Amino acid sequence: MSKKGRVLVAMSGGIDSTATAMMMHEEGYEVVGITMKTWDYAQSGGSKKETGCCSLDSINDARAVAVHMGFHHFIVDIREEFGDYVIDNFVDEYIAGRTPNPCVLCNTHIKWSSLLKRADAMDCEFIATGHYARINELNGRRFISKAVDLKKDQSYVLWGLTQECLNRTHFPLGGMLKPEVREYVFDAGFEEFSKKAESYEICFVPDNDYRSFLRRRVPELEQKVRGGQFVNTKGEVIGTHEGYPFYTIGQRKGLGMAFGEPMFVSKIIPESNTVVLGKIGELLRNGMSVGKVNLQKYGAINDGQEAITQIRYNDGGTVSALRNTEGGQIGVEFFANVKGVAPGQSAVFYENDDLIGGGIIMGSYLN
Repeated sequence: MSKKGRVLVAMSGGIDSTATAMMMHEEGYEVVGITMKTWDYAQSGGSKKETGCCSLDSINDARAVAVHMGFHHFIVDIREEFGDYVIDNFVDEYIAGRTPNPCVLCNTHIKWSSLLKRADAMDCEFIATGHYARINELNGRRFISKAVDLKKDQSYVLWGLTQECLNRTHFPLGGMLKPEVREYVFDAGFEEFSKKAESYEICFVPDNDYRSFLRRRVPELEQKVRGGQFVNTKGEVIGTHEGYPFYTIGQRKGLGMAFGEPMFVSKIIPESNTVVLGKIGELLRNGMSVGKVNLQKYGAINDGQEAITQIRYNDGGTVSALRNTEGGQIGVEFFANVKGVAPGQSAVFYENDDLIGGGIIMGSYLN
């Protein structure tokens, strides 16, 4: 066994996981590759050609890298586990009138759990993935920091990782820029990998059409919710819609009606199948509650502690004060009004580039 230890590397067959396996091997770790099949594209019913981490081509590419570099590679079928947890939650959240973030849920409850379980079974002390993020330590606690390449940074979807996970995880790409990763893989002789395109869709919605996915997944849903009412912020009926699960907070396009001025989804009321529309200014909020909190950098939040709070993946973040509230939730008071706060999405708290922690948005308000 290597002096550095044995590491289980999650390999999707893409450029980033390929580079990760190569780097861990070069650093002197004994590498074991694993590819997790989370989803069968044939079940999606979408129009897009099968691509990405679950396709046969990607699995074969991951195995080819392992064979070329001389380490073991295993394929693990976790479709049932993934479907029961991630996809069921995805559907349930939309039916509850919220906007889920399946990548966060998958990372926290499926991928890391599956990786650590297999790592233990294979006597691997560590796991490594191709995420663009860094891990640092302060006062005995490990926490995630943003990647050097801010355009590729994935810290937002990793807020749910616990200390147990972080203590055993490596992110070798966190200190690199994406072009450097491509060059590294190209120079190593994997020219075809260095030119691979990237996929940004949800893996089980490859055509990026979640509404069609919901209709296929729950065929009776559309009949139950069709014909609900659009109302304005005064409660006045201004039209009918296709059903509240097919709309998200902040949505402007695809409303199916013209209102004479830009209108946005500002609230969803599943109990009455009502979608509230408002002007851009009516989307503004200066506070929200966050539940299911996981803290990384600190073991507790000081009342009034300042942070940069990010409410979606591509959000630049807003300066805010964090408050401890009942039930272990955190109240967030924004120093400037923000728009499009969507229950069900993740709120992530940063101190400079360091991830303090995160949670799920439960609700929002405007004082």
